[in-house]
Amino acid sequence: MEAVQNSNTGNCRSMKRSRRPATAGFTLVELLVVLAILGMLAALVGPQVLNQLGGAKSKSAVIQIRDLEQALELYKLDVGRFPNNSEGLEALVQAPGGARGWNGPYLKKDEVPLDPWGNGYEYRFPASNGAGYDIVSYGADGREGGTGEAADVSS
Repeated sequence: MEAVQNSNTGNCRSMKRSRRPATAGFTLVELLVVLAILGMLAALVGPQVLNQLGGAKSKSAVIQIRDLEQALELYKLDVGRFPNNSEGLEALVQAPGGARGWNGPYLKKDEVPLDPWGNGYEYRFPASNGAGYDIVSYGADGREGGTGEAADVSS
């Protein structure tokens, strides 16, 4: 602390730093108002974030299906045909019996990826329309059909 000389009276006076009273702080009402505002923001923003997450998973499934299609095309170039239903997508990572010219694995990882929901992709050859093949992810519910995030994603 500093001693200061008062020019008028000649007395020395100690200057004290001002301190906040011990009762200073937020009141319960102020805290409740802040919590109510945060709750309203979470209620407005939360569903939008979750909707974007579901859309991202569907887009990821589309990209994975495209990668599988490219691998199937390379397989066909080497072997001369697409894998049949019993060989399935496993033929892209492990040579099936009787597949002459197999030059794989055709996927970056040595395993067939699961869809973004953790389910396996359904492979059908020939396709339901008779031309080519089908690769299908059954969405979040893992069952055929559905809407929204549970909708099927196919080639």
